[in-house]
Amino acid sequence: MEVISLVVLPHGEGLPLPARATAGAAGFDLRAAVTEPITIAPGKRALVPTGVALAIPEGWEGQVRPRSGLALEHGITLINSPGTIDSDYRGEIKVPLINHGEAPFVVQRGERIAQILFQQLPWVEVARVARLPEARGARGTGGFGSTGRG
Repeated sequence: MEVISLVVLPHGEGLPLPARATAGAAGFDLRAAVTEPITIAPGKRALVPTGVALAIPEGWEGQVRPRSGLALEHGITLINSPGTIDSDYRGEIKVPLINHGEAPFVVQRGERIAQILFQQLPWVEVARVARLPEARGARGTGGFGSTGRG
């Protein structure tokens, strides 16, 4: 088991640490470490602080993902999803939220705004070649929508 070291920043003091909501949960909930509520109008974005910084081990990444309840109930999701936290980043984890809903959304202190999953990465290299090997199957160079609908 890997251990992720965590520092609580001054504006994160008093908030619960990132944790799994249930024993079977894959992600650790991240909470808003705002000092004042932030209102996100429909179609607008906000970068929300979590009040924590992490030391993710080399060969691992943190994947910041939306919370399904916020997405379904309010249209709140991440601008980029998943957002990657690299192992060499030591700054505060901040969550770029966007409001796709129809009403303003108010982010309150301590609210669960996203989740972070930790993933071990395969170590690969990229090699330049003159020609790619043939793909298995019929797709080949077909792009978006090339496998049909159904």
